[in-house]
Amino acid sequence: MKKLLLLIFFGISQTFFAQADCATALAVCGNSNITYSPFGIGAVNENLGGCLSTGEHNSIWYKVTIATSGTLTFDLVPNDPDADYDWAIYGPNVSCGSLGSPIRCNAATVVGVGPSTGLNMTSTITNAIGGSSTPYCRYLDVVAGQTYYLYIDNWVDVFNPTLAPFSLTWGGTATLASPFTDPNTQPFPFNPPGVPAANPADPREVIICVNPAVFDFSTLSAGILNGNPNFNVSYHTSQNDALTGNNPITVPTTVNTTSIYYYSIGYTDPTNPNSPLNKCKQIGTFKFRDGKITTKNATLTQCNNNNAGTSVYDLTTADVIADPAVIKKYYNTLSDLNAGINEITNPTAFTSAEATIYVKVISPFGCTAIAQILLKFHPVVVVNDATLRSCSIQTSPSTASFNLTGASVTMQNGAVKKYYPSATDAANQTNEITTPAAYIAPSGVVYVRVSNAQGCYNIAKITLVVIDPVYSSVLKDKIICVEDKTTLDAGPGFNGYEWSTGATTQAITNVGVGTYWVKLKTGDCIVLQNVKVYPSEQPVVSSIEISSTTVTVFVLGGTPAYKYSMDNINWQDSNVFSNVKRGDATIFVKDSYDCDPIEISIVVPNLINVITPNGDGYNDVIDYSALANKKNLVMNIFDRYGTMIFQVDKSTGYKWDGTIKGGVKVTTGNYWYSVGWNENDKMNTPIKYSGWIVVKNRD
Repeated sequence: MKKLLLLIFFGISQTFFAQADCATALAVCGNSNITYSPFGIGAVNENLGGCLSTGEHNSIWYKVTIATSGTLTFDLVPNDPDADYDWAIYGPNVSCGSLGSPIRCNAATVVGVGPSTGLNMTSTITNAIGGSSTPYCRYLDVVAGQTYYLYIDNWVDVFNPTLAPFSLTWGGTATLASPFTDPNTQPFPFNPPGVPAANPADPREVIICVNPAVFDFSTLSAGILNGNPNFNVSYHTSQNDALTGNNPITVPTTVNTTSIYYYSIGYTDPTNPNSPLNKCKQIGTFKFRDGKITTKNATLTQCNNNNAGTSVYDLTTADVIADPAVIKKYYNTLSDLNAGINEITNPTAFTSAEATIYVKVISPFGCTAIAQILLKFHPVVVVNDATLRSCSIQTSPSTASFNLTGASVTMQNGAVKKYYPSATDAANQTNEITTPAAYIAPSGVVYVRVSNAQGCYNIAKITLVVIDPVYSSVLKDKIICVEDKTTLDAGPGFNGYEWSTGATTQAITNVGVGTYWVKLKTGDCIVLQNVKVYPSEQPVVSSIEISSTTVTVFVLGGTPAYKYSMDNINWQDSNVFSNVKRGDATIFVKDSYDCDPIEISIVVPNLINVITPNGDGYNDVIDYSALANKKNLVMNIFDRYGTMIFQVDKSTGYKWDGTIKGGVKVTTGNYWYSVGWNENDKMNTPIKYSGWIVVKNRD
């Protein structure tokens, strides 16, 4: 607090002090009130003079120094109305050896109600003898620098037996000198030692950590003086000693929490060792309070997650003391604590195995205590790795659907399991698998974080195995004649069969062309295998060439080797038929599958080798109009050099009369012709018939 510690010594109630003489007069420092109870006289029974010629009874002497000029008054009021106080003032600037007569003197205190006395601004007398009933004298006009002596006496005899303290209050316009009110001598406020007591009226309290304790009072001095020069502090066990400076405590002393102790601030004028201000004292009281703190040991329990062997502890949460104002320092060993080394610098996030930590607790008053913090692990979450096997997915055979929740990774009741694609994700709780009951994945591993009620966890690994599909190696697509039937056999070794036909046998028979499937069961896995029965590809007659009575058949498609026949009974490997009768004929062709043959109807035209276009009606034209019903029928005439000279088609009635363009007759000679058409079958089989003819043109 930035204010005067306590009242100056004469502002404190005092009752049984050592007496004072003029030579040892107490200095009045400033205009503070005085409360005092004099008892007996000093070493010398002073010659008082004036109204007090009878000598001292129970007296006290004060020396007053004027700081600023003006008028000076005071009121002296006994605390008991039956007390009889007299007083006298000497000065100015006199010495105890030659005080002279008092300049103000009053022995006229009225015993009874209101027995106050002193100086006031209304009285005109300067000397009041006993029995005069004029308790107040005229004020003093004082000048700065003057000094005065004030003598106060409590008259006690058989008629006035009351000893009681008095209270003295200063008045007027003058001020009294004090080193404690002059900012030139006291630039800073004094600080009282200790802390306020619970009751503000009680002495302040200095905290000690043990009771009783040996205490060095000098440790309080610097704080009290607060840097003020030319002041000193002494410590005492009585108020009297504090005021007089007697019996100071100068060495560390055993103290307790019941006694009241006093400190006395004194001033020394560096320029005047005889200055009356040097006798000024400012005193205060304090007691000691037991500040011992008591700690208790604590236990912190954390999770040994994933069997890491360590956990992170917040040491500051250990309940070692309830006082939030204390400072706590943490150490790994007691020896480190005692030596003040290797302090744990991250107590809120301390990574450790199970251990004992030592904490030094320091109160705001510097008292210390030691506690232990036991670091423990919660019971470990027991897990085991597991393997899951699941049948491959038909449409994505490298993957399967796994029910991760079915993996037996722990036997602990109430465990919470969460699933992650990696161990890092499981530790950090990222990328959680949200569909663990139907997790689609290839062969590999996933991780499960298993947590208990305390939030501790351990991580287990689940190995995922995709069971490869098992297909029949003997069931193959087949090619058959479209009119045939066949048997489909899936082969032995499967636990079950289910065909698209409804059959549940290894093989199905009498099946024709089509698409089929079979579900094959191996263990708990079922695969669906498709199989097709294809019709064999029929061969196709690409063209037929007829030359005279020779017929050559050209075939495409199907599966060689081909067989050829003209009666569907007798078959030959050659595609050439000789000596074929003229007229309609049928050619049969089949391939190596020996399916029903294809049939091609042909016409072997009647052969005309000579025409005589002379208009006699006999052999005048080549006439193939009988083939007019054939598609794309056309005949080309070539000379012996291979040059086409005429084309016979629908416009010519499919006839040639031996002329060329413009009706010009060709010369007699040999000519070649080629007749082509497409048969009226579904394949539009092309037929080519070629031959030669002799033209005899005669007029």
